Amino acid sequence: MSYVGQPLILPAIADRANFSAERQPDGFKKKFLPPEWKHDVPLRDSLAAELAFAFEFRPIRTGPRRTLTVELFMVTSSIRLLALDIDGTLTDPSFQVSARDLAALHAAHEAGVEIILATGRRHDYAMPIARELGFPVCLISSNGALIRSSAGETFFTDRLPARTAIELIQYMNEFRGHAVLTFDRAENRPGNDSLVLESADELNKTVSRWLEVNRPYIKFISPLEDALNEDPLQAMYCGRVAMMKGLQERLSKAEFLDQITVMKTQYDHRDLCILDILNRECSKGHALRRWAEHRGIPREQIMAIGDNHNDLEMLEFAGLAVVMKNASEELKQNGWKVTGSNAESGVAQAVEEVLGLAFSS
Repeated sequence: MSYVGQPLILPAIADRANFSAERQPDGFKKKFLPPEWKHDVPLRDSLAAELAFAFEFRPIRTGPRRTLTVELFMVTSSIRLLALDIDGTLTDPSFQVSARDLAALHAAHEAGVEIILATGRRHDYAMPIARELGFPVCLISSNGALIRSSAGETFFTDRLPARTAIELIQYMNEFRGHAVLTFDRAENRPGNDSLVLESADELNKTVSRWLEVNRPYIKFISPLEDALNEDPLQAMYCGRVAMMKGLQERLSKAEFLDQITVMKTQYDHRDLCILDILNRECSKGHALRRWAEHRGIPREQIMAIGDNHNDLEMLEFAGLAVVMKNASEELKQNGWKVTGSNAESGVAQAVEEVLGLAFSS
């Protein structure tokens, strides 16, 4: 059934919360509704529970019984799952989520679109962003090594075998000061030693803020091999871009290269490069595929937004890939849709344009 272009008579019912103007950004009320009225749109209730429609309302006239006649302009989107990177995508340059991005994601969630955060952050470090959204979400963390809900339910874990991690640390011996091991501990509490380092001296030069925020979860063990009596989620190397090129070149010659996945995240403006070493065939894209199969959602109904090299597999898997304006040039060369930067609420711009579920002035 097509609803495109069909005029609808929508009653103005005060204090109804399902899709009221009171819950929309100011631009929605200014453009479409008299400010003294509280209009709701029951259409969403009757359709979006079953179908993920994107729609835009265009006013035609007001009726004598406080009704608003609108035209349903577009009902085209079949997106059911939205996968979002965090740093450089959802968070702005100050590591905050803009009000406009939050409003757009709330609108998508209310319309039945599932939101999943896909990040290089470990789960606990990503949870403050998940809580800020204000609704339950699933998180792909540690670049695909862990899939866990914001309520704490674990769906999938893909750990780096301890024997491979030991081989890695020893092979990369000269870079020990840049290494971090990440573990998935049983409890989320300070002192659970989720992060293990030999020293913070080198890391302080590039990721001092990260060290400060995660300090309660850091334990220093030397040598790092002594911490590997269990499988970590991943190993991570951080440093300045020029130095990390040498590290990556060294790693590319490792005999165990077929046993690992190397994910790069690079911020040229911060002179920072991060290499995450994961289990073989572990990535955000692999994790998103697992989750989509679990949820019964075909890739054609998945939208993904990212900005960095570690988002590549996720963007390749999604039926609709969107990259940020601040994304690496390599991602932009794939011919994917480009949205605004993370300083311009690019996530909201993409959601508004593609899904049509949020309005702004």
